Amino acid sequence: MAVNNAALTFTRCFSSSPARAAAMIKPPLAVFGVPGRYATALYSAAMKEKKIDAVERDIKDLHTLIQKDVKLAEFIKNPLLKVHVKVDALRKVLEKRKYSAITVNLLASMAENGRLKEIVPVLECFNDVMSNIRGEVICQITSAKPMDAPTLAEFEKTLKGFVQKNEKVILETKVDPSIIGGVIVTIGDKYVDMSISSKIKAYDSVLRDIV
Repeated sequence: MAVNNAALTFTRCFSSSPARAAAMIKPPLAVFGVPGRYATALYSAAMKEKKIDAVERDIKDLHTLIQKDVKLAEFIKNPLLKVHVKVDALRKVLEKRKYSAITVNLLASMAENGRLKEIVPVLECFNDVMSNIRGEVICQITSAKPMDAPTLAEFEKTLKGFVQKNEKVILETKVDPSIIGGVIVTIGDKYVDMSISSKIKAYDSVLRDIV
């Protein structure tokens, strides 16, 4: 794909020079590490191009796509493929799905810098930024088996008591049979482990101390 304004905007946003860093539009939520750097660069580029809504749709779609398409996920993580092969293939896939040039160039930049293995944390970091802007609080509930609607409704009602009145609880569910029973709840930066597996580990530790 030919170099265009969106590509140049993203490249400039990700530049490490002091001047570029100062000109970057910072998201309202502080994000850190490599995922934070790329998410911030993406946010800044999207804001400057006035395409934040389109980019957010891309990021949500890409996150879902990577979770569902095993072959794509393996392709992205494969360290043996040459950079230009990855970049060309990804451009074709994303352009076919009519992604913004800004989103396409995010992945191209990550591929060229050998960072594609961290794409999922980058996508999640960007989604966290956008949720924060809308006053949403992501609450993840991990259970040993899928939860029914009434139980989820009770959880949502309870979790609303832990957020501000102007904030909205967004429930995300995850199934992990290894926890055996109970739940693990993550709300914002808070983490509560009420799983049976954690209790078994605690009992095992106590028994070992006694013995």
